[in-house]
Amino acid sequence: MPPRKRKAAAISHDDDAVSTPDASRRRSTRVSASAKKSHYFEGDSDSDSPEAPAAAKSKSKSKATRGRPKKAKVEADLDLDEDNDDDEDAYHDDPETQNDDDDDSPNNNDEEEEEEEDDDDDNDSASSPKVTFIPIPKLRDLNGVSYTPTTIHPNTLLFLADLRRNNKRSWLKLHDAEYRRSLSDWESYATSLTDHIIASCDSTIPELPFRDINFRIYRDIRFSKDPTPYKPHYSASWSRTGRKGPYACYYVHVEPGKCFVGGGLWHPDGPALGRLRASVDERPGRWRRVLMDKTFRETFLGNGGKKSVKYGRKKQEEKKKKKKKKKKKGRGKKDDDDEEEEEEEQDGGLDEERAVIQAFCVANAENALKTKPKGFDADHRDIELLKLRNFTVGKKLPDSVFTSEDGQEQVLNVIRAMVPFVTHLNRIVMPDPGDDDDSEEEEA
Repeated sequence: MPPRKRKAAAISHDDDAVSTPDASRRRSTRVSASAKKSHYFEGDSDSDSPEAPAAAKSKSKSKATRGRPKKAKVEADLDLDEDNDDDEDAYHDDPETQNDDDDDSPNNNDEEEEEEEDDDDDNDSASSPKVTFIPIPKLRDLNGVSYTPTTIHPNTLLFLADLRRNNKRSWLKLHDAEYRRSLSDWESYATSLTDHIIASCDSTIPELPFRDINFRIYRDIRFSKDPTPYKPHYSASWSRTGRKGPYACYYVHVEPGKCFVGGGLWHPDGPALGRLRASVDERPGRWRRVLMDKTFRETFLGNGGKKSVKYGRKKQEEKKKKKKKKKKKGRGKKDDDDEEEEEEEQDGGLDEERAVIQAFCVANAENALKTKPKGFDADHRDIELLKLRNFTVGKKLPDSVFTSEDGQEQVLNVIRAMVPFVTHLNRIVMPDPGDDDDSEEEEA
């Protein structure tokens, strides 16, 4: 349906209708291109309505105020705004706002500037770090003793003693120069000792660099109750694979008051420990020959072995006295004496073996089993050896051995006494071709 057309308003030709304000008139929507206003719109200002003059006046006023205002007028407006602000502030009851307004006065501005200057001075003094100068300690005097590769300098032992008392990272960092000098001294000594071990002790030891035989002083404290970060000693280990590997080794430990030389197998893994126990069970004669070696026994089991031997012999004499009282009838005196001599030799030898084995077991009692190992009887003849989990020996040495000129030879003598024992362990754990030959007769 087409939209309806609106009817046009009736145009009255009466003269009175034109003069009334309610009369509808049609105005042009055309925009003039010139800045001058069309006379067509000026006729509206001549209307008889009372609001027209006021509107025209306001338009002319707004037109006149366009652009930048005059200076005098701007100042007047500012004064008027200040008066209005004062009137508005007069109705505020908040003391904080009153204080803020009071601070805008010239005197307060001066005081605020002075306070800001004081704060700036304080900030400058606080921000500037307080520098404390700590003098770097000087190196110790040599006291007429030169550094040589075959001895440990006394200053190295003094440094280790100081490190034990001041086991902190900050202290070591401050004495880094002394640490570097002592480490260089230890490196030269260990390198010289390597050459002598290969030449005069054990030819199976290869020529390895210092880093492969040296133990660093840094401790792993992740799972330790001891929080000290450094070890107050120098140490090195010589084996076919250096300080690591399955082979038995020679070990040298340098610490003020606790120096020693040792060797063997420390905490072997499961398969190696099983082979060692099988060897004790199947070939006890080899173990006795190694442990009963005179040089080995005097060097490493001298004190403990002698005490045990004396105690065993005392007990044996008591047994002999009891046997003499129970002589059998019908036997001659000569036959009894011969039998007693044979028993004395046999029992005396067995007691000495037991004493040496006991001394060796006491030296390795740490981490030993409390009961018999799995697969062996509790009444085994060498049950104490079967319970062991470490197979090591060691000999304490005074500090003067490492600082004297002939001290390295004394260290080498201790290592030479250990060579048969280390060789025996290596034949069991990592045998070479032909080491398992049972051609040698062994005692049952």
